Amino acid sequence: MKLISSAIIVFLLAGFAAAQRNFDQPSPYSAQLTAELKLLRDGALKSDYAWDQLAHLTNNIGPRPAGSLQANFAAQYVADEMRKLGFEVKLEKVVVPHWVRGEETGALVQFPGMAPGTTQKIALTALGGSVATPGQGATAEVVVVNNFDELNALSPDKVTGKIVLFNARFDKQLAATGHGGPAYGQAVIYRAIGASAAAKQGAIAALVRSVGGADYRLPHTGGMFYQPDVPKIPAAAVSAEDADLIAYLARQGSVRMRLVLTPQQLADVDSYNVVADLKGSELPDQVVIVSGHLDSWDLGTGAIDDGAGVAVAMQAAHLVKELGLHPRRTIRVIAWMNEEFGNSGGRAYAAAHKEEAGKHFAAIESDLGAGHPLGIHMAAPAANMPLLQPVAQILQASGAGLLQTSEDAETDIGPMCAMGVPCFGPIQDDRFYFNYHHTAADTLDKVVPRELQENAAVMAVLAYALASLPKDLERPTAKPARAF
Repeated sequence: MKLISSAIIVFLLAGFAAAQRNFDQPSPYSAQLTAELKLLRDGALKSDYAWDQLAHLTNNIGPRPAGSLQANFAAQYVADEMRKLGFEVKLEKVVVPHWVRGEETGALVQFPGMAPGTTQKIALTALGGSVATPGQGATAEVVVVNNFDELNALSPDKVTGKIVLFNARFDKQLAATGHGGPAYGQAVIYRAIGASAAAKQGAIAALVRSVGGADYRLPHTGGMFYQPDVPKIPAAAVSAEDADLIAYLARQGSVRMRLVLTPQQLADVDSYNVVADLKGSELPDQVVIVSGHLDSWDLGTGAIDDGAGVAVAMQAAHLVKELGLHPRRTIRVIAWMNEEFGNSGGRAYAAAHKEEAGKHFAAIESDLGAGHPLGIHMAAPAANMPLLQPVAQILQASGAGLLQTSEDAETDIGPMCAMGVPCFGPIQDDRFYFNYHHTAADTLDKVVPRELQENAAVMAVLAYALASLPKDLERPTAKPARAF
């Protein structure tokens, strides 16, 4: 065996010495605060409170699309639960759109090799905000493209009067490596503006391959947006399997489809953000937000998107109260309304509290399901890292010890982040989140109780630490809010 060189020994000893110096550095937290944070962590990992709240929101109340009776009922329910804890509770008005789905069917009525007198059913769902087809439906040839470049390369006669299918694939390999968010971001643009792009070329309807990772013949809905000065045409998502089917047949010859969508855009509805305060003991005017969005899509019951986020925010506040702890700053629980249809709740809150932005110490939101949390991401200057490192060390016991900076915050707190408020969220295992996202399978059984407890621990420990820090955070530079 070769002897280790003296140079390597010196290098290793220097590394050990540096690590020891870091270990020996005094914590910016008092012994009392450190002990309280550990109490919160351990309490969250033993509590069923978040699970019970999530079960009620999903199973008892059910789907909560913006503008629905269930959405407003859920807001009242969360407000009542927070009042039971002794919080100061307000229902802050938010005007939300009210779109209802109606009938949705699709069938291939002509395709190569078909048995005479038959059709093939297509699994699809209308995209949120879509207009309806004519009363008897729309029947036309389907043109398959993989991206906008392929669409724009077609001459107008190849598209006019036809149905365009954007067969843009969700990158399942990217999602499998823990990068579900970037995979979603690559594909969701076709859902968002594909209909307008197709309408510019003369199409009468648009289809998009479902933006998600699991092939269970589940269509994934989601919001779409019509661009101004372009005809509004019906839009739907088809399951991944049916997108493959249509593309396979279209390579062999003409494929015609009959599409029936009967959604309605009803009058806007008054709804509410739930805002519940546990007042700070020393700096009650400074606010730390813990939050999730209360609305969901109508196909499932909104367990992972985003009942779980609301439940862990409620859990964080419940634990602080239950343990008799007294944060220096106010912890504010917010259940946002209408994240899915344009971020009405987040934008309304930012507008109503614009003059108080400087008093918002930090904002936290969970809106990526309830997968195992790996740590915390922070949309704020990296100079804050040393002040938050003790939080990461405490959360390492449940495997959530990562601390990373990020350029973006979750949608609802995005407007506050743009106003210079430090924003945070859990880093979650999102490998499977987009399998069920915006589908009929977004139900309570997709949430693992232990992982929900781990998420509650992250929310509770982070919120209480921020609300109790002995010094201010460095704030991000205010900038124009990102368009939804």
